[in-house]
Amino acid sequence: MTAALAAVAVLAGGLAACSPKRPTPDAAAGALAAALASGDFSRVALTSGAPDAGRLATDRKAVFEGLGGATPTVTLASVAVDPKDGTLATAALHWSWDLGTSRPWTYDVTARLRLATVDAGQAWQAEWRTSLLAPDLVDGEKLAVQRQAAPRGTVLAGDGQVIVEPRPVWRIGIDKTHVDAAGQDASARALATALHLDPAAFAAQVAAAGPQAFVEAITVRQNDPGYDVPALKKIAGVNAVADQLPLAPTRLFARPILGQVGQATKEIVDASGGAIVAGDLTGTSGLQRQYDAQLRGTPGLTVVAANGPVTRQLFHVDAVAGVPLQTTFDIALQEKAEQILAPVPGNAALVAIRPSTGEVLVAANGPNGDGLSTATVGQYAPGSTFKVASALALLRTGMTPTSTLSCPTSVVVDGYTFTNVPGYPTRALGTIPLTTAFAHSCNTAFVGQAGRVSQPALVAAARSLGLDPAPSLGFPAFLASLPADSTGTDHAASLIGQGRVIASPLGMAVVAASVAAGRTVTPVLVKPASSSGTAAADETPTPVATATEPTTPAAPLTQAEADTLHQLMRGVVTDGTATVLQAVPDVAAKTGTAEFQTTNGLANHAWLIAIHGDLAVAAFVETGDFGATTAGPLVRAFLTAAG
Repeated sequence: MTAALAAVAVLAGGLAACSPKRPTPDAAAGALAAALASGDFSRVALTSGAPDAGRLATDRKAVFEGLGGATPTVTLASVAVDPKDGTLATAALHWSWDLGTSRPWTYDVTARLRLATVDAGQAWQAEWRTSLLAPDLVDGEKLAVQRQAAPRGTVLAGDGQVIVEPRPVWRIGIDKTHVDAAGQDASARALATALHLDPAAFAAQVAAAGPQAFVEAITVRQNDPGYDVPALKKIAGVNAVADQLPLAPTRLFARPILGQVGQATKEIVDASGGAIVAGDLTGTSGLQRQYDAQLRGTPGLTVVAANGPVTRQLFHVDAVAGVPLQTTFDIALQEKAEQILAPVPGNAALVAIRPSTGEVLVAANGPNGDGLSTATVGQYAPGSTFKVASALALLRTGMTPTSTLSCPTSVVVDGYTFTNVPGYPTRALGTIPLTTAFAHSCNTAFVGQAGRVSQPALVAAARSLGLDPAPSLGFPAFLASLPADSTGTDHAASLIGQGRVIASPLGMAVVAASVAAGRTVTPVLVKPASSSGTAAADETPTPVATATEPTTPAAPLTQAEADTLHQLMRGVVTDGTATVLQAVPDVAAKTGTAEFQTTNGLANHAWLIAIHGDLAVAAFVETGDFGATTAGPLVRAFLTAAG
């Protein structure tokens, strides 16, 4: 009997040793997590009675459709087998959604798994429940998002005053519920005509809109005297809807630089990675676009589970206001500069810098610049204002203000004849000191030094004065393009700011600022809260001329060099071409006139740069007479107003 029991025990032990090892539920739980995240349920083992993989994918898509295409991550946090019943287990699943808010929406759900016999083996299977998709979700509920716009950050002036803030506007358009269908075309054309828009295009836009649509034609400031809103509202169907938009103090205030805010375009929405949706206000140009991530803030958001009219809140995060953008603008001086430029025919610009800090106080453009910021990205031959750099290069060869140069009526270089400007004083011809050649802007004297100053030395001098060919300033800007490979006539022309030398008004203001500060000045216009603002590729200007730039930085400008240049520029006012500024005390300046070819023959760019105390100014008129006569009065008016 004892032997028989022993045999049975041995047999039982042998059977146990040969039984297959029980699988763990981890793989099945991981497959469920992956399916919930992706929507592909084809590789998930589910218990009997669960919907098939195709139905689950369809139901999941319908539940999440209101989340705007956001993609979740689902991770397996833990798996536990029931200690009392080894055929049951639970899995903790962690969901996370990036909905473009200040924090993600996260939640945990618990899945149940059963160990089933499958094909003479054992396998874990997950129990399907709708609540695996979202907390306590039941059949028939779908998720929806309610967004709350964040207050947009303001744009501040250098002293902290608000430049751009919400200001009242009228959205003017055709309300199709206010005019019968037969009269809508005529009303649309009448409104477009009154607003100087394309009547046919706007009428087509109105016709294509829904029967209860409000079709906007234009948005204008409520105090804009250029629009008679009451008169427009007399047109059948026209409505003016009161609203607010982030705007500067005036319609033209630094507009090409600050940019505009409007409804996000499809391109902006598509490029935002879900951070911006249709209907959001975003920066559409200028600094508003470049620093939109800082200014727009983060929207508030509520996720609800909705079943018809019944909703319950699953997640909420408050909106986070945008961060103000600090600029260095001086509001009063910017407005004064724009007033001075307003009557100037054609394209014009005026830039003012505080030399002690490099802060750009004014970057004003005239009203005829076709929306381009000529002040900061214009590319023009600087003419004789560039002789400040040429003079510095000569000083570095050992010349002094009293060193003499030959100033003939003309000089020939490689067959090309250079002359002085019409009306050049005969008393300043012949052998004259550098002081006189600079004060009266003798072209032939500077061209005659082409053998003394090499092109690389000239470029190095310009770099010392701040004319960086590839600046990284935090805003779209162009300072100058300076060819290092010029020879012959091209090199001679470079010495008088022609040939392939091009600069912007901002760049030439930097030259004046560097002289005033006694060091190389780098302009500052924006002080972003972080390094997140970067100029879009299509907003960063590139030189129109082909130029080989030096790869090594130029020697810093010394105080002694700056003092001598300041002395030379002071002589331009007291004894030379900028006597127009003599009414302004202690001002130093350099005039410039640069010829350029037009379809009607030669014309002149007119320039003047000036230093007055802790203020450096550059004025530019694209088509003028001479620097002294065209740009000079603009600088005089500005410096007089600045005090």
